[in-house]
Amino acid sequence: MTVPNPDYADMTLDELRVALAPDIAASAIFDGWNETALVAAAEMAGVDVDVARLAFPGGSGQAMDMIEAWVTSVDVAMEEALPPETLAELKIRERIRALVAFRLEAVEHIDEAVRRAMAIMAMPQNAPRSLKLGWRSADIMWRLAGDTATDYNHYTKRAILAGIYSATLAVFVNDDSEGKAKTYEFLDRRIDGVMKFEKAKAQLLNRDVELPSLTRFLGRLRYPSR
Repeated sequence: MTVPNPDYADMTLDELRVALAPDIAASAIFDGWNETALVAAAEMAGVDVDVARLAFPGGSGQAMDMIEAWVTSVDVAMEEALPPETLAELKIRERIRALVAFRLEAVEHIDEAVRRAMAIMAMPQNAPRSLKLGWRSADIMWRLAGDTATDYNHYTKRAILAGIYSATLAVFVNDDSEGKAKTYEFLDRRIDGVMKFEKAKAQLLNRDVELPSLTRFLGRLRYPSR
């Protein structure tokens, strides 16, 4: 029998989803992302099971609802642990590494839940929602890292970081090395590659001012000098 926990009594359903998500993830190690994990999490947290079911209605989207709440809970924990002022003294590369590392450490002991979540997110019907979740987490990481880009860099940075994070998670769930050493080596290589790319891109863009004007060139083709 579930003993009601007063801490959850005044929560909205949205707040309850995020609050229950870590316990659901812990249960998903054994039960998968399903009704069984939801009931186990509710009982573990002392939440009325019927109320928990209201927060996560059954149906084909239930598993993704649970996973989204779990991702949100990690986002929230990351924002609380690593606000911009905490990261301000670090170089941009170190900020990004610290943020991704925090996310890895947050799920370090629930590898199987992560593996199962990734399998569900990879299903064709879940792909659009999964991409949106990855983009959202990447956006939060860049904002915490102090990024203020509003041009096309805003989008390329987030797309690249979302790719790095998802690829690192894929290595993480299969990494049996001590302290997930191989995962962090992989992460460092990916970040180094991006930093080199960004440096080369900046140099190329800075050289653009020295290149002949395309508009002037086309104008000369239309109106040749006499």
